[in-house]
Amino acid sequence: MCFKVFKNTVLLSVLIVISCGLKTKEDSAQNAEIITPTEDINRTKDDNTIIVGANKTRDYLPLLKGKRVGIVGNQSSVIFKDNQHTTNTHLVDSLLKLQINIIAVFSPEHGFRGTADAGELVKDGTDDKTGLPIISLYGDHKKPKLEKDSSKSDKALDIMIFDLQDVGARFYTYISTLHYVMEACAEAKIPLLILDRPNPNGHYVDGPVLEKAHKSYVGMHPIPVVHGMTIGEYAQMINGENWLKNEVQCDLKIITVENYSHDTLYVLPIKPSPNLPNTTAINLYPSLCFFEGTNVSIGRGTSNQFQVVGSPFFELKSHNYTFTPQPNEGAKYPKHQNKVCSGYNLSQQQPLNALNLSWLIEFYKANKEHAPKETFFTDFFTLLAGTKKLQQQIEAGLSEMEIKASWQNDLKDFKTMRKPYLIYE
Repeated sequence: MCFKVFKNTVLLSVLIVISCGLKTKEDSAQNAEIITPTEDINRTKDDNTIIVGANKTRDYLPLLKGKRVGIVGNQSSVIFKDNQHTTNTHLVDSLLKLQINIIAVFSPEHGFRGTADAGELVKDGTDDKTGLPIISLYGDHKKPKLEKDSSKSDKALDIMIFDLQDVGARFYTYISTLHYVMEACAEAKIPLLILDRPNPNGHYVDGPVLEKAHKSYVGMHPIPVVHGMTIGEYAQMINGENWLKNEVQCDLKIITVENYSHDTLYVLPIKPSPNLPNTTAINLYPSLCFFEGTNVSIGRGTSNQFQVVGSPFFELKSHNYTFTPQPNEGAKYPKHQNKVCSGYNLSQQQPLNALNLSWLIEFYKANKEHAPKETFFTDFFTLLAGTKKLQQQIEAGLSEMEIKASWQNDLKDFKTMRKPYLIYE
């Protein structure tokens, strides 16, 4: 796959260094040091190819030389070897070849190789290829335990790298991993180097804003479902809004993406997790993930994950599409396993520029009419929505337009809050 650019906007590539002493969002915006990148033979003034942070090794290798390095990464943490982004090498392998001293690799949900089920316990282990220890940040120990004094421990780190491909939805847990990694680094006084990547859902902001009463690992911060920020931008907001424990500040160093804006269509060359196999699934994910908190399947256990929606309890009159979930990679025990589900095939759906609630509302009404004894909403729905109001609004019969109207003031406030932390147009 390749990257396609809608806007011919060439952004200055920057290395942003944010000091440990920042206390407010104004400081985050004003005290950032912008350093022009070193020249690279692969860069030309007329080339609008997206260059992800990981590829700009000349900008961050000086920060790693002679240091003990930790890496938060998975299968998406790669350096591309060609402008078409069809071949790549893993960041860990590349840095080892460059004689960087990697002490440990930290893996998020789905594991280092990205094959574990959503919510599956990921255990510590050893990477077969490199022999490096892999420390899980999903399960019982979501926050890394970092040594505070590198002079007294050969396992201590001098710097941590964070390189994960996010998809821009609040309940996608990589931003929760980011929170805990930032907190651990701040407490251990270890700088965090973020190798930024584009947000494939960065072109819009939508959804209910999370209420603190419903904070969980699938929603840690008071943001809407779709936040429209890259990992680098989001990290600045975590610091600036003092969301870390005891309001500690993480020493952030951000290697930005070149030739990217929030209006850029970003086609991922590597799936970010097992059940987001393509661009359509990634685009539908923020809208369809709500079904994870219902009795409806979104295609886990099929080859069309997050592209089909169906229930075994009734047939939709407007459609006759069916599918039967079976165990596969990333879904060892899929919802409604071996049951025929009736519903929609959305694999040809035009790209969304906003959340779609129409499918959720339709399935709720069909369940109420044809399978009233089957409980539609589960407790998980409130955690995904970040509020009880959405379920209450659907149960009360509000239209999609009426529900979305209730979000607008909160969305306006969020956009104002996030503005100082944006790096890209």
